[in-house]
Amino acid sequence: MGTAATADEALRARHSPSSATLVKALLYGLLIGGAIIALLPTLWMISASFMATGEANSYPPHFFPHAPTLSHYRTLFDRLSLGRYLANSAFVAVTVTVLSLVVNSLAGYALAKLRFKGRERLFRTLALGLVIPVQVSMLPLFLLMKSLHLVNTYWGVIIPGMASIFGIFLIRQYALAIPEDLLDAARVDGASELRIYRSVVLPVVAPILATLAIWTFLATWNDFMWPLIILSDERRFTLPVALASLSGEHVQDTELMMAGSVVTVLPVLLAFLIIQRYYVAGIMVGSVKE
Repeated sequence: MGTAATADEALRARHSPSSATLVKALLYGLLIGGAIIALLPTLWMISASFMATGEANSYPPHFFPHAPTLSHYRTLFDRLSLGRYLANSAFVAVTVTVLSLVVNSLAGYALAKLRFKGRERLFRTLALGLVIPVQVSMLPLFLLMKSLHLVNTYWGVIIPGMASIFGIFLIRQYALAIPEDLLDAARVDGASELRIYRSVVLPVVAPILATLAIWTFLATWNDFMWPLIILSDERRFTLPVALASLSGEHVQDTELMMAGSVVTVLPVLLAFLIIQRYYVAGIMVGSVKE
């Protein structure tokens, strides 16, 4: 009996509120510690962008600037015309994102719900393209843009991003869950396929569209290789290409490069935070549907 009582007391102690609180505190501590470690490079980048020239390379290194300055940001926008490259990237990224959502959602819905000959064969052929490295297609794509006289134009950067196999696949898989009865009821009421797509399909696939918008915008904004290949006029450079050229001229100016990196990263973070709100709202709406 004494042994059984001792075991019960040990079990109660193990599941006591204080023990649960300790485990939770330890878990939160590990999560916060991991988040701080992950954010440290970004925080140092922001801090270094406000340091005086040469301060980021001083020894012993320090995390905070001794005398914060905005001179590097003024240099970027006044002398190096970074505002032009920022506008170029914003135009390309927003245009690609909007057009990609339209084209990918139409194609994904068609491959998921419209009945036509060769649909499954076409989808399997598209899916095979997922295993082909992007770099393999750059040469034929460049030759195609050259034949269309789109080299060194914004459309030469935009058109290849208007549709992606991954985006079509993502929306197609999500659209498969749309009930056929819902679409058939709309057809019986006389709605056209375009009306069904606009009024029935788009509200249902809104969460996955928000996810695809985030992914497309980030990928386009950070894309370096394709704009470098297709653009030769410095005035049309996007931000990553312009920063790469600046790093060659100002390789020793760490603080200036950190300021340029902050300008590159900040719009992406803001766009992610804005779109994430709609993404979460779409998930919550979908979770309460009957």
